[in-house]
This record gives sequence, structure tokens and C-alpha cells, in this order.
Amino acid sequence: MSEDDERVIIGKGTWIDKLASEMIEREKQLGRDTSMLRVESGLGASGIPHIGSLGDAVRAFGVKLALENLGYKSELIAYSDDLDGLRKIPEGLPSWLEEHLGKPVSLIPDPFGTHESYGMHMSSILLDGLDKLGIKYKFQRAIETYKQGLLKSQIHTILTNSERIGKQIEDMVGQEKYQKFLPYYPVCTKCSRLYTAQSYEYDSERMKVKYRCVDAEIGSRMLKGCGHEGEADIAKDLGKLAWKVEFAARWHAFDIRFEAYGKDIMDSVKVNDWVSDEILGHPHPHHVKYEMFLDKGGKKISKSAGNVVTSQKWFRYGTPKSMLLLLYKRITGARELGFEDIPVLMDEYNELEDIYFGKIKVDNEAKLVKSRGLYEYVNLLNPPKTAPTHVNFRLLIELCRIFKEDRISLVTKKLIDYGAIKAPEPHIDELITLAGNYADDFEDSETTAVQINEQAKKALGQLVKVLSSESEPEDLQNTIYNISKENNVAPKEFFMILYQIIIGASRGPKIGPFIMDIGRKKVAQTISRHI
Repeated sequence: MSEDDERVIIGKGTWIDKLASEMIEREKQLGRDTSMLRVESGLGASGIPHIGSLGDAVRAFGVKLALENLGYKSELIAYSDDLDGLRKIPEGLPSWLEEHLGKPVSLIPDPFGTHESYGMHMSSILLDGLDKLGIKYKFQRAIETYKQGLLKSQIHTILTNSERIGKQIEDMVGQEKYQKFLPYYPVCTKCSRLYTAQSYEYDSERMKVKYRCVDAEIGSRMLKGCGHEGEADIAKDLGKLAWKVEFAARWHAFDIRFEAYGKDIMDSVKVNDWVSDEILGHPHPHHVKYEMFLDKGGKKISKSAGNVVTSQKWFRYGTPKSMLLLLYKRITGARELGFEDIPVLMDEYNELEDIYFGKIKVDNEAKLVKSRGLYEYVNLLNPPKTAPTHVNFRLLIELCRIFKEDRISLVTKKLIDYGAIKAPEPHIDELITLAGNYADDFEDSETTAVQINEQAKKALGQLVKVLSSESEPEDLQNTIYNISKENNVAPKEFFMILYQIIIGASRGPKIGPFIMDIGRKKVAQTISRHI
């Protein structure tokens, strides 16, 4: 959606509300029953779940909240594709998984030894992230869905129309293989592999497919088939639909009205929409396409590439609210993502909270509505009654770099000295713990862009010399004040530049003592990176 001001404010004034409203409008035009508007999120269970996988469910939950806020009943189905075959071994996992390639992940042992299967282990990591974020969902496993025959009638209809579907897939996306065999993979009864078992004939009377287990290309490698020929009952034996048709079967079976998708599966969604509309007679769900998260090198964050930003790691450094802010801020545009974004998001959340509670004035009405709405969604439409005490997160990180022993009490004492807080609080203790983890695990190499004119640069250069000299200045606060005056820079402006350089904020504790606390030479190095 465009970020332009909306003339008519829908719901809370965010892209989430606009999406929910478009969805309701479409449902009315289709003349469908709107007593329950179900939204779905597909969870991959074949690799280590990252923030992108989590984001899909979090955004779908946002739409559920918006629908409820507009007066409709809604629920989120979190569907774990744990019958998917393992295509490659994710970075860092044991090599013995090689013998299980091509098998459904719910039939592979858990390499960590904590769950009943590989698939359940990966699903549990994702569900743990959703639970910590406060997302409410109905968990649906693929293996149970197929075992209970919940897609039986959809599989039957799809296989009965397989010739027509095969032609359509070629027309739409240029893929010819479903003209040669059926869009359904039984699990081979001899080797337990999925993608090597190619079904070539459907007996609609007996509801059975004939298959042979042959060599198949999975990703960029060949997987050897065991040569077994057999029959599989679509109602009783284990197997699954190909992705090109499976979403449609789920949408129909669970009556799904909304599902977002990443641009990497655009082709599959296009085909599934057609199958849902034309073959199953279920108007496809309302969609929104989102961009993928990239790592800081611009590569797609991937479950198997090892460049994974997981919720578990995120919560070591940032609050669940900081992650919800990342996911609810916007849906379009690819975003480079790394742990170094956490301090920015932590402070951005505080600013949003200050706007919500009227501590920061916003003159632009549309921006005010949108900021307040975003804050409410980040709090899952249950915002606190009063704002907790705020402390700049970068300030906490800097203090945690100084105090490594007895950290919570010493950092708290400093915050009281600086006038940043009045007394110790459990909420502040938690923030110090997070900032401490961040300080311990990451080098201070970030350089935030700060607007500095030539006069200010000259003044900063002079200050660097003072801070780098062997002799300690008698009164650093006064020295900084004099340097700014000598260079015709307003002291207030000069202090603000220093705060922006050191803690990425426009104000902070008294600058002279603060620099002495951090260490003169360290601050001199930080300033030097900006001039």
C-alpha cells in the first residue's frame, strides 16, 4: 500500500486496517458468509525458522486483529508443512541427515534429540517465537491433516482434473512436469521418500494412485529412487499434494479468506488461485505480497544458508515489542536485517509510545493517527494504560560496555546519577540485561549518519585532540562548551551532535561526565569515524 496520507481513516489508520477492509469488501462482493473470516499462515518445517517465517504469521495475526476491530469474528490457522520433504541439510546440522533427504521432515529423527521428529523440532522453534510475541493461533500440522483425510475430497477433485491442471500449469508458468505425472506425491512404502515417488495414474473409483520410485532432481542435486512400484490410497496412505495445488486444497478445506505470500512463491500462488477458483469452486483468498528479509550483505535470509536471524537470538538483545514493530511498520519493500537494527527499533518504539501518550506532539493529523495505530498493533490492540519509564537503549549499551561486573546495580546507579531514572525498576533491570548481552556480543562498529556542517566538523576535530591527549582536562564539560563557542557553533547544537554520535539520540546525560565514564579515547575514536 502507498504510504500517502489516507483521506478516510479506516480502523486504526494503518496498512493492516486497509487490508482488512479490502478483504471484507471483497467477501461482500462474492456474497460469501462473513460470520467467520479465517486467515492462514504457512510455516515451513524443513529448516531453522527465521524472522521471515515468523513474520508471515505475525502479519496474518495483525489482519485477524483488524477484522475483529471492525466487528468480525476471525481466527489464524498456523499451518506447519511438516510433510514436506527435506531438500538439503541446513548449515550446521549433522551430515547423517544425508540419508534422510527426500523424506517428509516429520518422519526424520530430531538431530537435537528433544522432539519426536525433525519437523516437530523446527515447528516448535517457530511456535515458541509466536508464543513469546503473544500471537494466538490454531496449530495445524500437515501430517495430521493428511492422516485424518481432511483434504481427501480436494485431492480426489484435483487428481480427477489432473490433465486440465497440467496444461494450465504449463500455460501459466511454463512447467511441463505435471503433464507427465500427477501433482501428488505418495510416500514410497519401501524407502519412505516423497519426491522420488512419482504417481502416473489415478483410479478414481478406488481413490488410489499408481506410482514408481525413480531418480528425481531436488534443488540442484539428483536423489536416487529405490525402483519400487506400488499403489497408494489417497485417504489412508501417507502422501501430499504438490505445492502448485496444495494451497488451493487447504484454502477450500479450511475455508481460508486471507493469506499473504512472499514473492519467491508467486508462481505457485498464481496456479493455486486458478485451481481454487476453477477446479475447487472456492474463490481464492485475498492476498498481499510481501518482500523477503535480506541479510546485511543483500542475500535472502534462508533456513538452509545459515544466515538466520531467529526470534530466539533476537530476544537475547531486544524485546518482543521491538520485533513486532519491525514486522508491523510496513509490508512492502525488501529490508536488510541484522541484529544491529535492534537498538534503533528499541528507541523507535519508545518514541512511538511517547507519541501515543502525548509526550511528543505531532502536528500532522494523518501521521499522528498512523503512529498511534501502529503502536496499538505492536501491543496487539491491548496497549498499556500508562507509559513505563524510558531509557535510551544505546545509552544502556554504552554503560554496559563500561560495567561488566555487578552490571545491573552499577548501571542503575549511573542512570540515577544522570537523572535518567528516579529509582531501580524490574523493567529497567530487564533492559539492562538485554543491552548487556548486546554489548558483550557485538563490537561497537556502527556509524549512524549525522548531519555535520564544516564549522561543527572543525569543532569536533578540536575536541578529538583534547580527548586523545595524555593529560586529562580539568573540566571537560566547560572545555566542550568553549570549543563550540570558539568555532561559532551553538553549544546546544554541539551537544546534540555529540549525543547523536555517541548514543544516536538528540539528548542524554550531562555530556562531560558521560564522556569520562565511557572513556575519552574511545569517544575520540567514535567521533573520528564521523569527520
